[in-house]
Amino acid sequence: MKIFAENKRGAYGYEILERMQAGIVLLGHEVKSVRMGRFQLAGSYVVPTRGELWLVGATIPAYQPKNTPADYDPGRSRKLLVHKREMKGLMGKSKARGLTMIPLRVYSADHGTIKLEFALARGKKEHDKRQTIAKREAEREMRAALKNR
Repeated sequence: MKIFAENKRGAYGYEILERMQAGIVLLGHEVKSVRMGRFQLAGSYVVPTRGELWLVGATIPAYQPKNTPADYDPGRSRKLLVHKREMKGLMGKSKARGLTMIPLRVYSADHGTIKLEFALARGKKEHDKRQTIAKREAEREMRAALKNR
């Protein structure tokens, strides 16, 4: 499994409640661009619309800018492929107050397919973020102490 893009700010700014995966509908030149690692998840989110999931705000730059169709939009919304039973569960959960769906990473799965891992999450408060930083620093200090020991 090769990871093409990660949303590190997603795990920092949100409390992850449940992780899921979905396929992404891409054009041919977008697949080539993603395989080169040119996928930006920063500021993107997943939205349920009329019984479908859409990835909004992700950017995939053109693979070869001179050979790209003239009407290509790198920031267009992309459809996500999930099973109907998963979709029904997500629709109910996403209606809950304060919950959102954020993309975490894009990776290659079996048989060369490109998948998106996203999560149902709740935004962290400022004091929660401080606790996360303090915990990370304490773990780093413990690892350093054990290494020097």
